[in-house]
Amino acid sequence: MTLPFFVYGTLRPGARHHDRLLLGRTATEEDALLTGALLHDGPGYPYAVRGGGTVRGSLVTPLPEAYAALLDALDRLESGAGYERVAVDAVRTGDGATVRAWVYLAAPGTAVGPLIASGDWFSHAPDAPRTP
Repeated sequence: MTLPFFVYGTLRPGARHHDRLLLGRTATEEDALLTGALLHDGPGYPYAVRGGGTVRGSLVTPLPEAYAALLDALDRLESGAGYERVAVDAVRTGDGATVRAWVYLAAPGTAVGPLIASGDWFSHAPDAPRTP
């Protein structure tokens, strides 16, 4: 299944893994919200879990020719950090549309840190870029 990705931490534009993994491999990147989720702090990166909140991030659509390699690279990065890739029908774009997308949620049994009430990791992490 070919879907865009919702990213909310170190893969967002301006964050530490974005340029290494996504730069030059995407067709579009736009601000978006993941509904039905809560954001928690982690060991240098955040974890999203299902819940009654909203998480701020970016909807990233890979270039078709880069999709398979990017999916593999992201799966390797995220599975090693306690995430599982899940398809969700809960990503809202700036124009109000709801989009089906892949998102990496905390895998069952992963210990997550305190809740980030704002739902925006950039507003929380000391070394994260600031949202405008």
